[in-house]
Amino acid sequence: MENESFLDKLSKEIIKKYNDNLQSVIIVLPNKRAKVFLLDSLNKYTSKTIFAPQITSIEDLIQDISDIRTIDSIALLFEFYEVYYEITKKENLQSFDVFSNWAKTLLQDFNEIDRYLLDPNYVFSYLKDIEALKRWDLEASDTTSLIDNHLEFWKKIPEYYNSLYKSLKNNKIGYQGLIYREAVENLIPYSNSLSLEDKKLVFAGFNALNQAEEKIILHLLSSDQAKIYWDIDGFFISNSYHDAGLFIRRFKKQWKNYSTQPFEWISEDFQQEKNIDIIGTPKTIGQAKIAGKIIEDLEANQKDGSKTAIVLGDENLLIPVLYALPNSVEALNITMGYSGKNNPAQLLVNKLFKLHSNAIKRKSSNYTFYYKEVLDILNHPLVEPYLGVNEVIQTIHNNNFTFFSFDTLFRLRQEKYPDVENEYFDLLFSKWDVSTIEILNRIGSILLKIKTFLNNDSEEEKVVKAFVYATYKVINKLINYCETYQRIDTIDSLYEMYKQVIDLAEVSFEGEPLTGLQIMGVLESRVLDFDNVIITSVNEGKFPSGKSQNSFIPYDVKKELGLPTYKEKDAIYSYHFYHLLHRAQNIYLLYNTDNEGIDAGEKSRFITQLEIEKQPKHNITHKIYNAVLPEKAYSIMRIPKSDKMMERLAEIATVKGFSPSSLTTYIRNPIQFYFQRVLRINEMDEVEENIAINTLGTIIHETLEVLYKSYIDKFLTVQDIDEMISKIDNTTLDQFKIVYKEGEIKKGKNLLAFEVAKRNIFNFLQLEKKLIEEGDTVKILSLEERLEVVIQDGKLSYPVKISGNVDRIEIRNNTIRIIDYKTGKVEANTLKINEFDGLTNDIKNEKIIQLLCYALMFREKHEYKDYPVEAGIISFKNMKAGFMSFGLGKGRGVVSQTLITDEILEAFKSEMIVLINEILNANVDFKEIL
Repeated sequence: MENESFLDKLSKEIIKKYNDNLQSVIIVLPNKRAKVFLLDSLNKYTSKTIFAPQITSIEDLIQDISDIRTIDSIALLFEFYEVYYEITKKENLQSFDVFSNWAKTLLQDFNEIDRYLLDPNYVFSYLKDIEALKRWDLEASDTTSLIDNHLEFWKKIPEYYNSLYKSLKNNKIGYQGLIYREAVENLIPYSNSLSLEDKKLVFAGFNALNQAEEKIILHLLSSDQAKIYWDIDGFFISNSYHDAGLFIRRFKKQWKNYSTQPFEWISEDFQQEKNIDIIGTPKTIGQAKIAGKIIEDLEANQKDGSKTAIVLGDENLLIPVLYALPNSVEALNITMGYSGKNNPAQLLVNKLFKLHSNAIKRKSSNYTFYYKEVLDILNHPLVEPYLGVNEVIQTIHNNNFTFFSFDTLFRLRQEKYPDVENEYFDLLFSKWDVSTIEILNRIGSILLKIKTFLNNDSEEEKVVKAFVYATYKVINKLINYCETYQRIDTIDSLYEMYKQVIDLAEVSFEGEPLTGLQIMGVLESRVLDFDNVIITSVNEGKFPSGKSQNSFIPYDVKKELGLPTYKEKDAIYSYHFYHLLHRAQNIYLLYNTDNEGIDAGEKSRFITQLEIEKQPKHNITHKIYNAVLPEKAYSIMRIPKSDKMMERLAEIATVKGFSPSSLTTYIRNPIQFYFQRVLRINEMDEVEENIAINTLGTIIHETLEVLYKSYIDKFLTVQDIDEMISKIDNTTLDQFKIVYKEGEIKKGKNLLAFEVAKRNIFNFLQLEKKLIEEGDTVKILSLEERLEVVIQDGKLSYPVKISGNVDRIEIRNNTIRIIDYKTGKVEANTLKINEFDGLTNDIKNEKIIQLLCYALMFREKHEYKDYPVEAGIISFKNMKAGFMSFGLGKGRGVVSQTLITDEILEAFKSEMIVLINEILNANVDFKEIL
């Protein structure tokens, strides 16, 4: 049997009592959103055309009684600053952004004190005395200016309060607490005016009341000008420990009129038959998926007309839930605003503030941008599709621009797109060294420009347009604030103000509230009843929201003065939670089971309470849903060789040639070889903010090549080395600029890398100098020389070329040395082997394979065939080892053969043929090695 909703019951009662004169009734509800549902309910129980009663919210009623209109929180902050500015000594004045940090908290306390009708002077005096007592044992000589200023602040609070209260009241504007206090003061005149007009107020669906609300309602009840209808279940009233009935139990017990009048209404709906599914799943996003599946099942199984709601304990779930809804949902209404924090248009404005405020702060003669902040904007989804400056982005990557001036950015744009006028680019990046009003106008122009790019062809673009419009309204509001109050004169203050305003800005969605699926927040669900309820984020810290309390008033003082604490806040959440369950038949409670990380969750106490206090007719099931894991977490990638691929491999083998490094890449991971050599896919160029290890190695290689270049084909002397040492600084700097391009090398980690490069080169030249002094004769034959060899063998389908660059070839003491520089650490024993069998099967032999490839290629240079040949490595992180040569035979007591003979090269060549045959074999797939 369907339960009768609270609004239906209220409608029948009102029509029954006031059918002839609904105009004489003013129905007061906890929020504005319930009004449309109540009107629909009244319509159901009326057979004739009548004028509807006046329906209002409690806040609107209080404004009517007080004759003071509410002021939004940002305007209130400005009004407070005006008062603060007038009553504070000029030398003690704080800037608006500093002031706003503590003023917001203080205003919240003013609001609570007024809503609960406390004597402000008593409260502030009490707090000041507490602060003074904390320092009772300090001698005058022990106090500091910080302590003195802190106490002075507490002494000034009453003056802040009284001046602000007076100023707001004179202007007939106020924050909620002030309006409530003034409404109580104006209650008698309002009550008298009601009796003259023969009006009757009906308060419905309330739970927690502050002192002002309680006093107003009690007065109207006692003068028989009002009626109040509660919505509470008997289970919560009778259980003296249950938080859901905390406030209403107190009213039932303390309000004197209940000694002679009935308490209306106590229902028995909660104990009726209900299906309660408690569903846990890891991570928040899983709840959105489950909610979508539940809706799909409900749509298939439920009768027409059943009312379903998704109540979001965490508003950030709205967009994931919308994406998770099945296509069968035809009618949808979102009765909650979407937070401005996640609005993509707002995120763009936030990035613009960050870019330009940091550009202004940098101590530079130019307006300097940081590359990440520029790329954040250029790659933003509201910029990238409409700007079309990919070549500028690529240039920033390729040239390692880290910090660059405003002029440089616009020069790059002009060079890449000389014939294109781009107003949008100019709006985004033109300097913000203008007034705050002009900055806001420019942001407004950016948002209007985005609007021109959008049309209403798709639902997605309609949503984006709603986001842009919401942000545009915020910017207009800021312009109004700046023009009215004229206190925002720096970009920092403006940014601080923007962040505060955007926190309050919500994107409203269009929908039909009376049909289809309802998606709402917790507070929007007040007074409403549904057949099927899905509640998400039923976790501690979300539902209820936890103990966080932003206030200058300590917990024990709040408790003593009768101000609400987190205990009362939890009781309010408890009432909302259980009210959603009152008349629902199918209830789904979703919570996050993951207890680690940022998105961690702990099951809400409400779920535990439901399980412990299980009602006889409640059918409770508990499920844990985990993501479906495939049988294999990952399958090894395997690429068969097609005819086209074999053509590409033949092209590499015969035209360009296999380099030693590409062969070792294949040994390390054939898939990597496939991507880099076959498909020609290289890593994307990105800005190196800090010099990468491979870039540092390139710089050292290039510097040594430049230093030694002048001495090719001559025997080196100590004087030659000394001359090279004198050029280290300038040559290294030049190579840094060539390789690292526009990257910053004068500070931070890059300066350290620069010094490391110079030290490595200096140590290398010092070792060279020492060996020459000890009698070595050294003649440089070539630097970075490209060598190649064509391997022909009956086992190969066709001749295969091997080619590559050798860092250095020299004649030292009548022996040819082929040298490979390594900036990493290499140990000599990694260059020794006992035999060639299986050489290419182990990646540990990669350095040996590279060295022997160089030697095999060098053998083609017949003019040096009479010289003995060695090949080895000089490691800059193991400089004391000097030249470490390849050696054959590394067993105990065996002296390695370091000279590379034809026999050694033939044995190596045989191993290489085996490897190349595998690469060129059409039946051997490229298989990933993990």
